[in-house]
Order: sequence, then structure tokens, then C-alpha cells
Amino acid sequence: MNICMIGAGYVGLVSAACFSEFGWKVACTDNDADRIEQLRRGSVPIYEPRLEELLERNLCNGRISFSTELAPAVGEADLVFLAVGTPMRRGDGHADLSFVFRAVEELAPHLDGFTVIATKSTVPVGTSREIERRLKQLRPDADFAVCSNPEFLREGSAIYDFTHPDRVLVGCDEERAKVLMERLYKPLALRNAPVMFVSRESAELAKYTANAFLAMKISFINEIADLCEAVGADVQEVATAIGADGRIGNKFLHPGPGYGGSCFPKDVAALIRTAREARSPLSLVEQVQTVNSERKIAMAGRIERAAGGSLKGKTVAVLGLAFKPDTDDVRETPAVPVVERLVARGAEVTVHDPVVDRLPDALAPLPGVALVADLDDAVRVADAVVIVTRWQEYERLPDVLTGFDRPPLVVDGRRMLAAERFERYAGIGR
Repeated sequence: MNICMIGAGYVGLVSAACFSEFGWKVACTDNDADRIEQLRRGSVPIYEPRLEELLERNLCNGRISFSTELAPAVGEADLVFLAVGTPMRRGDGHADLSFVFRAVEELAPHLDGFTVIATKSTVPVGTSREIERRLKQLRPDADFAVCSNPEFLREGSAIYDFTHPDRVLVGCDEERAKVLMERLYKPLALRNAPVMFVSRESAELAKYTANAFLAMKISFINEIADLCEAVGADVQEVATAIGADGRIGNKFLHPGPGYGGSCFPKDVAALIRTAREARSPLSLVEQVQTVNSERKIAMAGRIERAAGGSLKGKTVAVLGLAFKPDTDDVRETPAVPVVERLVARGAEVTVHDPVVDRLPDALAPLPGVALVADLDDAVRVADAVVIVTRWQEYERLPDVLTGFDRPPLVVDGRRMLAAERFERYAGIGR
């Protein structure tokens, strides 16, 4: 089977690497020539555990290739995946589909024989049918089918999620396309991974619904954490108790400074917009978005109160810049608004992240904020240390602070450390 992956970003690279690992031949295309050249050399432009290993192995055995040339890849393909960006559109919060439709226009002239075009990009309901409509106008003679095949990957564990999925979801209305998609995912089906076939609209909406539900769990437990502080309860004990209920589950019940990343913020916004346009507003999801935005803003005030009511002239070490551990993604990260507001309150801020070498421009809008590579250096002269991202490296913070003449206040924004190991400690939801 020949696969063309249009888009060498996060979703495209992970999907291409895993499909090639299944034994399929994958041609990954992108119009970013520098990125393609980097990938040809076996260098991966994003941080994702195991991805570089998979790409190197399949480059060597010839199962994956990278090019800026779309024509030969599409012409030889049985399957063409659209894995281009769908960022939030300015002004209305809807998903910007301009990259998707541009890719459709570029691939249309090169279709040869029956071809399945499948969307890996997260797209609003109705996008598959619109792609189909446009392709019929561009190539009325072409033999093709359009499917929706959304990804459910977590940054930091994307390879595992792809190869050990809870389910593979395919929105498909054409029998020949269904047969091809069944063949594509047979290596996973042989491991008893469920491959679910639904309508294209259901597949598109399921992706947004899943992310909105997980975002709702995060905002919910963050509000419960605030209530715990007010009434003397401990949010970890509450979360453990309710998470033991099989109807609820224990995932995404960890309090923190709010969700971020490339998916949840834009997907929640896009779902809200879709619902409004369909005259079926989602008031609960709209409140999730509001709670998350307000939480990021309020975090600096929480730190200021823990520090005695003022941050003027104090040095604060913020630990974690990526929106979650095991990634270098800083899109919509809670760390940036926290740092901005700490600076506005008069603090001198130092930021540490284990993948700091991949984040040189992340704090460009914040002049005067130091980004350091060594944890010990970051906390050495700090009056307060704030954990924003749950990196495993920060579990050694108690040992790093041992022996300090004046131990800093530790504000545990992720509740990942034991309070009794610090002289001065403030944890969310405690």
C-alpha cells in the first residue's frame, strides 16, 4: 500500500512514522523546504519520545521518504492523508480550513486511479463533504472517496497512542474506501484494537467532543481544587475518591493552571462556534472555556498571595514552559500568561524547562525574563519556586533545595510533590 501524507507537522510526522512501521510505504510531503531537508537527514524538528528512532529506522529501510513535490506522491498513492494545520481563525474562533482546501486544490490534478482522501487534521462537521464537493468540481473524472480519520494522540506519548489505541475511528460512506481503511489498520486490528466505522459527520464531531469532554474534566477539577482550599479538603483525596468510580475514571483529574497546547483551546473554541452556527449552543462547553481562561489569569495572584501579598523586588523561578511534559510545544501554554503577570507585579522571573534548547523564542515577547537550562541555577537565588509543568525532573526539587540557608517558598501548581519535604509550601487544592 502506498500512502501520501500531506503535512510534516506533529500529526503528519507521527502518523507517517507509525504507518511506515506497519510496513506501508509512506511519502510525506510539506511545502517547508527546510523542514523536509532536516527530515531527510534524520533530524526531527519536534520533541516526541521515540519518534526520531522510528523515522531513522524507516528511512534506512526505505519505507518513508520526504519531499516538497506533491505530484508523484499523490499519483502513486492508494491513500492520501491531509495532516495540515487547522489553527483558530482570528475573529470568530472557528477552525481555519484554508490549509486544508489549499492542499485539496494542489492534490486534485495528480489523482490517478481509485484514491481515498482521508482527513487526519481536526476539522469541523461537514468538512469531508465540502472536500468531496470541491474535488468533484476540480476533477469530475477522478475516482476517489473522502473519509474522516481523526487522530487521538497525546503529545509526549503519541507513538504509544498510535500503536495501542483505545479505538481507531473512521468516518466512511463508501464500501471500497472501507475495505482500504480496514487493510490500512489491520496491524492494529490484529492486536485487538477496535476499528470503528461511522458516518463522516459522526467522526468529525467525535474528535471535537472528546477534546471538549477532557477539557471539561480539567476545568471541573480546577474549580473543585479552589473549593477544597476554601473548605479545608484536599483535592488529591477528592480526585482519588471520585476517580475510583468506573463511570468517572481517574484521568484528567489533576489540578493545575489550566489546559493549553495545540488542541484543547482551539478545538473547544471551534466546537462552540459550530454549535452556535447550528443554533444548538453548548453552554456547558462555553463555561469550560471561560473557567480555563480565568484560571490562567488568576494563577499569578495565587502565587502573590502565597508569597505574602507582594512580589515586588522578589525573584521567582518558574519551572516548566512547555504546556505539558515530554513535549516542546508552547502553544497556548499556561506558563506564558503566568510569567507575564508575575512580571507585571514586579517580580524578577527566571524560567526553566528540560527542553530549553528547543524553546529559544518562546519568551521573546517577555524581555528581561531569563530562560535557563540548569534547574539548580534556576532556583539558587529564588524567593519563590513555582511548578507550572509536571516534568519528572522536578521530582528532585526537594533534594536540590536541601542545604539552602533560606529555602524558597515552593508553589506547587501541579500538586506533584509532598508538602512535608519543604519548609515553605503551597499546593493547589490543599
